[in-house]
Formats: sequence, C-alpha cells, structure tokens
Amino acid sequence: MLHIRIKPGVRLSEQPEIGHNRWHSDIPFLASLMPGDEAIIESLDFLDAQIKNDDDVSDIRNIDLTLAHPLTGPFEIIGAAPGDLLVVDIIDINPITPIGFSGNFSKDNGGGFLVDYFPDPHKAIWDLKGLFATSRHIPGIKLTGLVHPGLIGCLPSYELLTEWNKREAPLVAQGLAKPPCPATAVLRGLKGNKFDQMAKEACRTIPAREHGGNMDIKDISRGSRIFFPVYQKGAGLSMGDLHFSQGDGEIAFCGAIEMDGAMHIGVDLIKDGMAKYSINAPVFIPSKIKPHYENYISFQGISVENGVNYYMDATVAYRQACLKAIDYLEHFGYTRAQAYLILTAAPIEGRIGGIVDIPNCVCSLSIPTGIFDQDILPK
Repeated sequence: MLHIRIKPGVRLSEQPEIGHNRWHSDIPFLASLMPGDEAIIESLDFLDAQIKNDDDVSDIRNIDLTLAHPLTGPFEIIGAAPGDLLVVDIIDINPITPIGFSGNFSKDNGGGFLVDYFPDPHKAIWDLKGLFATSRHIPGIKLTGLVHPGLIGCLPSYELLTEWNKREAPLVAQGLAKPPCPATAVLRGLKGNKFDQMAKEACRTIPAREHGGNMDIKDISRGSRIFFPVYQKGAGLSMGDLHFSQGDGEIAFCGAIEMDGAMHIGVDLIKDGMAKYSINAPVFIPSKIKPHYENYISFQGISVENGVNYYMDATVAYRQACLKAIDYLEHFGYTRAQAYLILTAAPIEGRIGGIVDIPNCVCSLSIPTGIFDQDILPK
C-alpha cells in the first residue's frame, strides 16, 4: 500500500516534492492510484509549520497566510476522466505529532468571523492524547475529537481555473478575496518559466470551490464517503489541513485544532457519474462516528446587529449566536478570548433554525456541556 511520508515541522518549500499550496490544472502528479487502491497520506498543518509550542502569540500575529495550505498530492487516479465521479473513502485519520493549535488572527492580518469583536490575536496549544485534547491555555475543558480533513479535493481543469480567476477578480478589487501570489507558491517542485507562468494563474486554497477544497466540514471523518466531480484527466486528488476537532463554522479562521496528520483513504470511480447524478460539486456521506455528548446548551441569534435589522441574513444571525455564547461563558471564569477559542475548537453544533419568517433569520449554536469540568447550566 502506498504510504506518503512528510517531515513534520519542515516547511513545504523545503520538501516541495510532496505537494503544493495553490490550485492549478498542470501541477504534476505525485503518485498514481488504481480504482480500488488504498493509501496512507501524511500532510503538514494548515500554517506550514509556522506555529510554535509556546505561550508567545507573536507567531499568530505575524503569520504569513500566503503559505496556507500545504497539500499532499496531487494523486493520479488511473482511468479518471472529466465527467466521472471520484469516490474517496476515509478509513482512518490520526495525528503524527502529539501537539495541535488554535488561534484567531489579528484584524490587520487575516481576521476571522468575529474580527470586529476580537481584533487582537490569541493562541491555544493543545495536547492530543488518544481521543482527547486539553490545553494549558484554556483550563477546565477536555474535548473528544472528531478528526477530519479541512481540505480535500481534485485539480480543476484549466477552463475552470480560468473561470475562478475571472469571477473572483471583482472581489479581489474590493479586498474581499485574495489574488494569486507567485512569491510563496509551491507547485510540486516546478521551477523556471513553467513555474512562473503557472504561479501567476494558480488560485489560493483558502476558499472552497466546485472541486471541493477547503470545505471545513467536521462530519467528513472516519467512515465518510465523498463523491468528487472530476474536471480533468487523472482527477488529481490532494488533501491537507487536518483537524483534530472543530466547531461548525470554524469561526476563528485558524479555528480548528490544527495538526500534522495521516489519512488512510480508499479510492474508486463512477464513470460518467457527474451527468448520471447531476453532481457538479462534492457530495458526501457523513461519518457515523461522533463525540458522545448527551447534553448541550444552545444560544439563539437573529439577523439584528448593533440596532440594524438585516433582512434574512444567516451570517449575522450565526454571529449573534456566537457572541451570546461568549457573553455567557464569561460567567464561568473564561476570558472572552478563551470562550471564542472554545467555540471554534470544540465540536459545537451550528444550525439554521428559521429562514422563512421575514425579516429575521434565526440561527443557533449548541455547546456540549460535557467538555467542561464544572456545571455551566443556569441555576
């Protein structure tokens, strides 16, 4: 069985043969898999070994986000052709170092979902032991992890890559999206004129797109099956950004418990599956494995913020639910920054409650009470 190994703690630029940190149709394949094959694929953490196991927040403050995400791949799937569906089974996922991290970036360098309320950076280092994670920076909690890949997907066709750049250009002009960044691009060791041309076109990996990518769906875990649309010959499967645990929404951006890890996968093909099932973006079967928490406390948010009523805006409603939960957790000895990192790293459940009752959308956020070493229910 194929086993791709990395050097943990070593930047992708120093081991470029293992992968890439941009999307482009012409990245050379790392290895080939036949339908029915299995492989174990290791990958670096989301921030490419920039975060240190210490109490100093300067690494989060000064982070170079153009280095995200170091992906392992791409893998050629023999026989895959445009229009097929690539079937990926997630058999197992494990950390390969016993340390993970969470954080929120500063307002002038990355930000996050609640950046206007948390403009300064914060960091939490987590000790990963079996199923559990604890942090010296957030005492009094113990999380059961739901390990998953934050990022997994196939290479785009050149036509799809061109479409991405075209449609994102107006957002780039407004500062709402990031353009290609050739200076820190890694494209599986390519150099010279070929690299220069590709790096000008290669898209950043931060957003998810039709091919999958940075989906950050915590229920894509052990036992999940994902159906990816194939946009080019060989499919070009890549993965990385492994998470030990994460709340719905990964609200702090650097919000999951990020880790170096290894994913055991199996692959197969459904020929002409895109047309047969009208699939042009990933479809997945959620994992049957979940952290076993029986009791939750839930917070409601509506689409009203700072006295302004936003019409049916689920983003505003979910943000308000998050802020209400943070306000509440302050009463149990947590700082606001600690509460924020609890919401982003713990397996919280986010839901849209009502999206039909004008003018207010309703969202909820549910925190498992079992992660705390104290009773946090109202008395």
